[in-house]
Amino acid sequence: MAATAAVTPVAEIPGTGSNQPPASTFDTAPIVGIDEALRLDAAAQDDGSARAAQARAHEAAAEVLADRGDWRRAYQHLRAAMALVHLGDTPPVHVPEQLRREVDRLRRERAEAREQSRRDSLTATWNRRYLDERLSTLRDGGSGTVCVALVDVDHFKLVNDTYGHAIGDAVLRALVGLMRTEIDARVPDGFCARYGGEEFALVLPGPADADAVELCEAVRARIESHDWAAVAPELRVTASFGLACLSPDDEGGTCDGLLDHVDELLYVAKRTGRNAVAFRDEAGHVRLAGPAAGRRGVAAVARAVAGPARSGRPAH
Repeated sequence: MAATAAVTPVAEIPGTGSNQPPASTFDTAPIVGIDEALRLDAAAQDDGSARAAQARAHEAAAEVLADRGDWRRAYQHLRAAMALVHLGDTPPVHVPEQLRREVDRLRRERAEAREQSRRDSLTATWNRRYLDERLSTLRDGGSGTVCVALVDVDHFKLVNDTYGHAIGDAVLRALVGLMRTEIDARVPDGFCARYGGEEFALVLPGPADADAVELCEAVRARIESHDWAAVAPELRVTASFGLACLSPDDEGGTCDGLLDHVDELLYVAKRTGRNAVAFRDEAGHVRLAGPAAGRRGVAAVARAVAGPARSGRPAH
């Protein structure tokens, strides 16, 4: 009995990237008549005939594999055919209806998987992976100022210990809703991401520093005034904020450096009484926004944070 052979691997097509779906382990027989066409150099002829032959061969391979139920490898061949069509004046690829439906399904599954990998499962907001990707993109783009706030729920351990983790989870979900409402209304391009535990990051592209402070203070006030008793009797929730901005003029500034500055300011907000927004004014002095502006000892705490003797963040 002749041994079964796998379909000739599809070479990477320029412009399609290398993130192809994994090859199926489905045991397939040879696809007769396309091997030679698949080995053609599509760039060797300017008239596009080689490219057209390759596209037809990939289309034929996709159709055969689809008939065998090997949808993932069919999808690979179809992507290769589509890429060849986009390289030049290659005749459009004919896609059988069944294959089109399955390819659409695979695309949806991949998009959903990508989305889920960037979402926090508890709160449904973005996660740390998405935060890192977006911050890097925003910084590399250099299109404008990017402000980042770290938000930490005050005494969250006490909430869990007093009311239970189910109520703690409900608090985090409600908190995300409150933050997103304020961000969506003021900075449509902004977003919220879970940074870890009861900490969240607010990313605000574009606003001036003063506008970012105003927004964070509005979020803080919204959290404080929310009807938390509807979640659990006598429950009260507040949050502390550290806020810093990075402009295109800040040469050498990095996202990691920005987050370090934000974390230091969050520490100041926690150390000086919590339930406050800490930021630096135009002169570089650390300030608290809103009703907390009159608190004493802010400068001393800020100096301690900036020095080498920082002993760690206060307990939540």
